Amino acid sequence: MQKAVRLSNRVALVCQALKSHKFLNENHLVLEKWDGPPSGMSTTVIFTYRLLEEAGQTSSESVEWPFLRLRGIGKEVFRSLGGGEAFIRKEREQFYGPGEDR
Repeated sequence: MQKAVRLSNRVALVCQALKSHKFLNENHLVLEKWDGPPSGMSTTVIFTYRLLEEAGQTSSESVEWPFLRLRGIGKEVFRSLGGGEAFIRKEREQFYGPGEDR
């Protein structure tokens, strides 16, 4: 992950940020558990989060999170392209340019 965000030798900082109160509060999360070395500072640490309900809502009320609104966003796009499988098949066929070995 540190390579993805262009941080080198910053594993400890990334791990601390993923456990910080600021990160958890701003994203409405609870850190349920983390698995990894006792220090909790490794590229092998696995964090498990739980989404919180918004303040003032009961558990029976539906919570619409921005992340969940993305669900199904590509449905119409893939339908217009003949479906997801057809799109992937076509992309695989065009992956190699003309004259390149497969």
